[in-house]
Amino acid sequence: MDKVVLAYSGGLDTSIIIPWLKENYGYEVIAYCADLGQGEELEPVRDKAIRSGASKIYIDNLVEEFVTGYIYPVLKAGAVYEKKYLLGTSFARPLIAKKLVEVAEKEGAVAICHGATGKGNDQVRFELGIKALNPDIKIIAPWREWTIKSREEAIDYAMAHNIDVPVTKEKIYSQDRNLWHISHEGGELEDPANEASDNMLVLTVPPEKAPDEPTYIEIGFQEGEPVSLNGQSYSPVDLLIELNRLGGANGVGIISMVENRLVGMKSRGVYETPGGTILYAAHDELERLTLDRRTLQFKEQMAVKYAELVYDGNWFTKLRYAMDAFINETQKTVTGTVKVKLYKGSCTAVSSTSPYSLYNESIATFGADDVYSHKDAEGFINLFGLPLKVQALLDRKNKSENGN
Repeated sequence: MDKVVLAYSGGLDTSIIIPWLKENYGYEVIAYCADLGQGEELEPVRDKAIRSGASKIYIDNLVEEFVTGYIYPVLKAGAVYEKKYLLGTSFARPLIAKKLVEVAEKEGAVAICHGATGKGNDQVRFELGIKALNPDIKIIAPWREWTIKSREEAIDYAMAHNIDVPVTKEKIYSQDRNLWHISHEGGELEDPANEASDNMLVLTVPPEKAPDEPTYIEIGFQEGEPVSLNGQSYSPVDLLIELNRLGGANGVGIISMVENRLVGMKSRGVYETPGGTILYAAHDELERLTLDRRTLQFKEQMAVKYAELVYDGNWFTKLRYAMDAFINETQKTVTGTVKVKLYKGSCTAVSSTSPYSLYNESIATFGADDVYSHKDAEGFINLFGLPLKVQALLDRKNKSENGN
């Protein structure tokens, strides 16, 4: 019997795919689940996959690799998709695709299957990753093949096959969770006129219910990567766990947005990214202290393209590797500490220090100094404004000659 490796989460779509694959392809189904920090969601996954018809299941703890190899490059890039989305689902997919290929090759499987819909971005991310790493393996995407047209019909299919699923027709959100974030889509969120309910929140308290006093924390960075919290060293995973706790308790990191999907439509989602929001704010502040103007501006322009590249699933590309080389060069001096204030949903960097600081108080001061000559500014302005002066003289001459 030929084998297929299924990207399995235990959610609605992947749960019903197991019996569907056996019925329609006759394959032996091997489930693969990546532990990216989903927490309690993983507890029932192993037994559920076997009960649903899988012959075996792999569950790999990839949390450390996820943080250092996928979160940190995007953090150092400063990449944010459409000014809001911190890409938590986007950069998880290439790591899962990489592991799916490894398991498929180990098991001698003829195909890899995923549960992404034909309307979403994840189908692209999974499949581009698979093609980049093993262009010969077959890819099966049931949502592009079966007759099921909605999540309601998927629930009916699950009930008909006695498969327990974590959603109901009353609570039909599509969620994706990992150590970085949790996303919410579907249900009443599909109408942008509807405000997201506080009952939806998992990682974060509503800002108005956060403490009435601010929380101050200090994050230490070494070459662009966070290494300490309040003066204490942390592992990458433990640091993010603690920042999620602190940010979540203060209502930090909740966004609602209408985004442009790669496939051409707009979608509406709610994202909770408490720890990630704190890290972005702190990292951005430290770069402002340690990077020169032109490098910072060029990096900000690149960040937009980097975010699009990650969002679109182009992780395993020469372009990203080349961009990373530039970004890593800029991060060599992004070392220091940043104090951040958390208060009722806001996250504000309030101070920063670095041995590579380009801020020179003796030059910038409004007080007396022996370093900067104010008279030098006159010559600079004359040269900097010379094109404007030439244009103005020309305009005056033309008006005079035309009698205006």
